[in-house]
Parts: sequence; structure tokens; C-alpha cells
Amino acid sequence: MCGIAGLIKFRGDAKVNIQRMNDRMVHRGPDDNGVYISDNKEVALGHRRLSIVDLSKNGAQPMTSHSGRLVMVYNGEIYNNKDVKQKLIADGFAADSDFRGSSDTEVLLEAIEYYGAKEALSMCKGMFGIAVYDTEAGTVTLARDRVGEKPLYYGNVAGAFGFASDLGCLRVVDGFDNEINTDVLDIYFTEGYIPAPYTIYKGINKLEAGTLLTIDIDTLKTTETVYWSMKETAKKGQDNPFKGTRQEASVELERLLKESIKGQMVADVPVGAFLSAGIDSSTIVALMQDLQPGKVRTFTIGMEDKAYNEAVYAAEIAKHLGTEHTELYITEKDAKAVIPKLSKMFAEPFADSSQIPTYLVSKMTRDHVTVSLSGDGGDELFCGYTSYESISRIWGKMHGIPYPIRKAASAMVLGSPLSKKEIYRIKGTLLGAEGPVDLHRMEHETDPLTKMIALKKGNLPYKYTELQNGFLNEVNHETMLMDMLVYHPDDILVKVDRTAMAVSLETRVPMLDKDVVEFAWTLPVEYLRDGNVGKQVLRDVLYRYVPREMMERPKKGFSIPIEKWLKESELRDWAEGLLNKEKIRQQGILDPDVVERIWTDFTEKGIYRIQIWYILMFQQWYEEEFIKK
Repeated sequence: MCGIAGLIKFRGDAKVNIQRMNDRMVHRGPDDNGVYISDNKEVALGHRRLSIVDLSKNGAQPMTSHSGRLVMVYNGEIYNNKDVKQKLIADGFAADSDFRGSSDTEVLLEAIEYYGAKEALSMCKGMFGIAVYDTEAGTVTLARDRVGEKPLYYGNVAGAFGFASDLGCLRVVDGFDNEINTDVLDIYFTEGYIPAPYTIYKGINKLEAGTLLTIDIDTLKTTETVYWSMKETAKKGQDNPFKGTRQEASVELERLLKESIKGQMVADVPVGAFLSAGIDSSTIVALMQDLQPGKVRTFTIGMEDKAYNEAVYAAEIAKHLGTEHTELYITEKDAKAVIPKLSKMFAEPFADSSQIPTYLVSKMTRDHVTVSLSGDGGDELFCGYTSYESISRIWGKMHGIPYPIRKAASAMVLGSPLSKKEIYRIKGTLLGAEGPVDLHRMEHETDPLTKMIALKKGNLPYKYTELQNGFLNEVNHETMLMDMLVYHPDDILVKVDRTAMAVSLETRVPMLDKDVVEFAWTLPVEYLRDGNVGKQVLRDVLYRYVPREMMERPKKGFSIPIEKWLKESELRDWAEGLLNKEKIRQQGILDPDVVERIWTDFTEKGIYRIQIWYILMFQQWYEEEFIKK
């Protein structure tokens, strides 16, 4: 795991600025620092290294290919690099003795030179953000992994083309003056994060998952190519469903997960796993322990508040599986101490409050291992969220009524005095959904104040609005696809990557393996959900290792009592300082009256809206990262 940076046609001192970019992301790679400046001075590449495989200098970057044609900086891991290397040898590109070391970086670089970037990445299984400078073609190609585990930002920086693993790296470049992208704030205050391709800055984008972007150095024109699509993978899977029984599906899923985990446990440094006591992480740990002769190292954190504490259950699972378990009980003081670090950690507004416990478990885990596997992806791939059941149920009641009639009825309810009551406002809003895709999106838009927080109304399209109703034949699969396109890569994976890399911990996600993902989309919904209980086929795998009764309990989630804390003096004082009406008026970005009403509803009427945390995270980012440089 590392961090990469680059500047193309930068008019200032490229060497000084690329080093400054490297310094901004030292947490992503504390073990080594590398800089490359092309002979013509037009391309500068930077790299920070967290050494995981081949700890020697043979794995150092920027790395030049054997022929000298390509120069690459790369952040991530290629889990099947040995297979790719053997293919290179079998195809006559190189002999085993030609390779300088055992790093996946070298294998990936040579594969890109021999097969081309699109074909090479199509054969690779892993997570990555990559930049490859082709000295002969005069191009730089950026690439991001299939699902979006690793970040890559790019765009216009001080008249040059810049890119980096950390958005904050672009901000430290001399001459950076990109304005806030106020058009995206409506989305942010709806979702709590900024989805790709947008960022908080004008002129700066996130590279989409599964995408190549090639920049012509002479003209700075870009060409985008999709080498793998979640949307098309889901469609193909649903059009070619798994033909076996649910039992056979669970056997195949177990096999694929074991293959994925086996590849992701390979490292030249200590490896462990997060264990939260849920189905997903318990399954990963159970299969890890089955594959490993020694004890797997597992890590969890507990909360003093029993309503949010799952550590006791995690300890029971760890004992049953025989892992070497470490737990840490955190206090409110521990959690609150993280808040001042968040704006720099994410470098743009990000407001999933579970970012705090995720950082704390990562920090504790890093004291013991350098790599940790996680169970992320299980809910989205195997129909785990309860919202999927509710959307399916609601749509089942609605879809028989012609859309024009429902739309008219929706407008009538929302325009009547009934809309003053929350229950009728929600029902009226959802009644206007054209299909299950709209229904899933509208769940976040039932409160009219949400779209009133930002003064400028952006109305930008994004993947939640672009997916067509009826793209897939089944309601649950459509809502799962929406989450895999937006929520999972732009919230869950961002949270895990940024918090873990803040403490130089590499995280790996076995359920996002290409073969696992493609298989999951072939499964019929009856293999995934039984009533309101999801992840059935995944549970079938887990129950071969952990007793069913040990897992059948209410899920508490990986969260913290933000609502409770904001009522207390210390955090309340911090919040009210950020929400000062005159300060917000002077900033000229948010509507001070709307913000005041949202806060007053909470403090005086006990009405808590999740947008309170969204506003606080925006305000903190604005003061710490935008105003201060």
C-alpha cells in the first residue's frame, strides 16, 4: 500500500512540488520516498511506499520497465501477480531470471508494457491506483481498480495536469487556486459524501472505478476507457443465473472466498483481520483460520455504551475459532479526540460517523500488524441491508398503480397540509417514485430541508440518478447495484482506506475479489434473502464454522452515539462554534437560517437529523483544509 502523485507540464519547480506532494501523504507510505523527473522536465512522478511484498529496494518506486520505455508509480496490491508473471514467461516476454525481485510492481509494469494497460489490468486481481508514463508514446495513463478500493484524484492544478492518491496533495502545489465546487453540495448534504467523479474542488475529479484515463502530454487532452464495469457485470450475472441449489451455491461461494483470502493473506509483513462480530467479518476470519495453520490475529474495539458494543460477541467468536484476539475498549474521550483529525484525513467533506471507530480500530490494529483483512462488501453483494427488504415491500404495494396516477397523488399529498406531518411527507415523496431505483434514492430526500442547506442548487447528475429503472429485473438486485455503484465505493471504501492509511495500515477486502463479485451477481434473490433476513448463502458458509445461535442476535452496527454526545457540553460547544449563524452568513455557502433551524430543532425539540453531522464535517473541513493551507 502506498501513495502516488504526479504533475504534467507544471510551470514551476516540479521537483520541489512533487516532493511536497509526497510529504503530504507520508502516512500512506512511511517506509520510502521516491521522485522521478523526465529528461524533458514535462513529467514528474512521486511515490510514498508502505512495504508489504519484497521489502528490498527491488520494489522501490518510481519503477522503470526493463526496456526503459515505461515509468510507473503504483498504489495497491496484485494478488495474482505470480500467475501474471508465469503468463509473461510462458508467452516469451521474459525468463524468470530476468526479474529483479519478487514485487508485484515489477510484474504489473512488465505486463502493461507487453500486453497493454487494458489487457494487463483485465487479467490482474487486486486493488490499485496506477500512473504509467510511456516515454515513447508521450502519454501518461492513470488506472483504478474494478471496485474502487484505492483512490485516484486528477485535474487542473495551477495550469498543469496533476494527480494523486490524496486530494490534499493537489492542494499543496504552488499556485493551486481551485474554488469550492458548490454545485456538488446538494449531493453531499443528501448522502454525506461526494460521489465520483466529483470532488469538493472545481476542476478536480475522482477517477471512476474500473477506468483508464490516458493523458496526451503535448495537449493535455484525455481519453477515458472502461476496462471493467460493475453495471455490466451485474446485468450479465442476472442474465446468466446460477443453476445449482442454494447448498451448491454456498459450496462454490466458500471455494471462491477461500481462493480470494489465500491470495490476500500473502505478505512479507504481519497480517491480521478486523472482527466486528457480524456475519461478514466472522466469515472472513473463519475461512482465514481454516486456511492458516497458526492462529489468525483478530482485532475489535468495544464501547462503554452497551447499546453500541459488540466486542463481547466478537470475543466469543474469536474464542470459538481459536484466533489470537486483541480488543480495546474506547471511551468517549478517545472518540472525541479523533474529530479534529478528520478534515485532513479525508481532505474533503466526508460525514459517515463510523469513520471515528474505524480509525480507532485501525490505529489499534497497526500496533500489531501491517495488513488487515476486512469483511466489507457482504451487505451490498448478498442483500444484507434491511432497506432492501423495505424497498421491495413498498414497491410491491406501489407498482400496480400507473405512474401518472401515483405522481399526481404524490403532488397532491406534498402540496396539502398533510405534508406538515413527517409520516405523510415521507409517504407522499415515495409515492412519486417511478421505479425501485427512484425509491432507493428518494429515501434520502424526504426532508425538504436537505436540499435547502446549500445556497446554490447544483442539480448535478450522478450514478444514483443515472441508473435506469428496470435495468435489472429484480428489485433487490437493482438497489444492491445502486449501492455497489455509489455508496460502497464512495462511502464505505473511502472510510476504510482513509482511516487505515492515516495510521499506515493496509486493508484488504476479500469479498471484492473479481471472481466473488461476478459470482454474487448470478445468485437469485431467494438465495440471498429470507423475509427480512439477508445474506442467506453467506450465512450458509459461516454456519459450517460458527454455530448459528452464536450469530443470531440483533446487529448493533459499527457506530457511535453522536446524537447523545452533541447534547453534552464539550461537543456541543464545538458544534455551536462551527454553526455560528454570523460565521455561516459571512462564508456565503450555506443558508444560515436553514442551518439554525436544523440545530434549533435538535437542541430545543429533540429532532435529530443526520444532516447535522454532515454540516459539522463540512464546516470543519472548510475551516481547517480550505481556509488554512
